[in-house]
Amino acid sequence: MPAITTELDFTTDDLIKYMLQTNKFQNSDGSTAQDRVEAAQAYLKTDWVALRRERWASPGFDPEHPMIDEVDPDWRMDEKKARDLSLYIQLKDQVEEQLSVIKNGPKEEYTRAENSLLMCQRVDLWCAGEQEVEAAVKHLYMLGKRFNCVEKDERQFVTEFYPGASDF
Repeated sequence: MPAITTELDFTTDDLIKYMLQTNKFQNSDGSTAQDRVEAAQAYLKTDWVALRRERWASPGFDPEHPMIDEVDPDWRMDEKKARDLSLYIQLKDQVEEQLSVIKNGPKEEYTRAENSLLMCQRVDLWCAGEQEVEAAVKHLYMLGKRFNCVEKDERQFVTEFYPGASDF
């Protein structure tokens, strides 16, 4: 099918804000799931700067190393690392708990909302006229501009280089 598509670069924060704005956190009976709403609001208030800073509190050790389970699976039991990374562990555990509550919906709301945002980047043009195509292009441009901070990036190149010239 003919379509206009773009690639949006949205974050988990964008997805959670979308879910809050469109009231996607629903219980099976249709009422608002307050526990998931509160977890989402708490997740959005996470101090990411402190989390990134505390990640490196233990010299020479990275708790988010890709192979940490094979290299040092019991790093949390090490007294020195646990003491150095206590704030990091606390913040990281809060974030993981909040995400598990957010993703724990009866009808997989998180996955559905993610797919819904992904579908915003595609506009089908089956039997579309000129006005529909123009509107689709404008829509996708505005989405891309909002999510990807579209700005013309002027690259600066060295045009002349004289090695050893001291008067420049």
